[in-house]
Amino acid sequence: MIRRIPGLDTKAATDLAVLHPFDPNGSTAPDGLLVSRWMAKLPLWTPLALAALIFAWPMAALAQNFTYGDAFDTLLRWMPFLIKSGFLFNVLISFFAMLIGTLLGTALGLGQISLNPVVRWFAWAVTQTFRNSPWLVLLFIVLLAFPFEIVIGTVIIPVPDWMKAVVGLSLPVMANISEIVRGAVISVPTAQWEASESLAFSRTQTLWRIILPQCFKRMIPPWMNWYAILTMATPLCSLLGVEELLTLTRQAMEGADNHPELLVPFYSFALLIFFLYCYPIARLTIRLERRFMVKL
Repeated sequence: MIRRIPGLDTKAATDLAVLHPFDPNGSTAPDGLLVSRWMAKLPLWTPLALAALIFAWPMAALAQNFTYGDAFDTLLRWMPFLIKSGFLFNVLISFFAMLIGTLLGTALGLGQISLNPVVRWFAWAVTQTFRNSPWLVLLFIVLLAFPFEIVIGTVIIPVPDWMKAVVGLSLPVMANISEIVRGAVISVPTAQWEASESLAFSRTQTLWRIILPQCFKRMIPPWMNWYAILTMATPLCSLLGVEELLTLTRQAMEGADNHPELLVPFYSFALLIFFLYCYPIARLTIRLERRFMVKL
């Protein structure tokens, strides 16, 4: 006999509130490692499956003068150039953007826990502004706001498009790193602060010698997760004219007379090379998270 629970299975007999069963998997907090978890759950043979999809495309195109074999030969000729001058440039942009975003984000995150209300409010406002802004909009704003060259006396310093792209991508990364730092610091038990105060440590000494060393291991997994997200976002720079992988892919297809049969091999190769770079990062992120997680 199935027992009915008033308020859940049947209409409530009273107007009293009903406490629903506890769902341990129903947390409403955002998952900071969502991208890495999704990629890490993919089996190890996924890169081989992606490569097989590229090679398993119809062996002969409908066009009479240009076949899939011709498209694949074209890709092989362009592949060293796309990797050396294209994808490695994506990695370079992601590295500098992550470096700038990490340095500024750390300062911004520490500003959010400052005792000075003006500093705390300013850091919070900057964090929320760039954290909730579209990346592409930020890239266009930086492109239009930054000059093409800086003149200091008789010295002219050019500002290339890729430097603007680095600045534009570092802004949302900065905001998210700020939240990582703030969350890591407040996750340390308050007893650590109280014990440091009882030992006559200043707030600065407590922060740099006691709190932050404990936060470092906790910040590594989400930091790596955001680096993977940043790397996958670098193709947005192609809209600014930066000669990265996606831009050179289009140029290569135009150099091969823009045959429609080139679309799938070339863009599939771009997808595959990004996956091969980000997938190990996602696996390592999950492994480090399990290693450094707080064990109760």
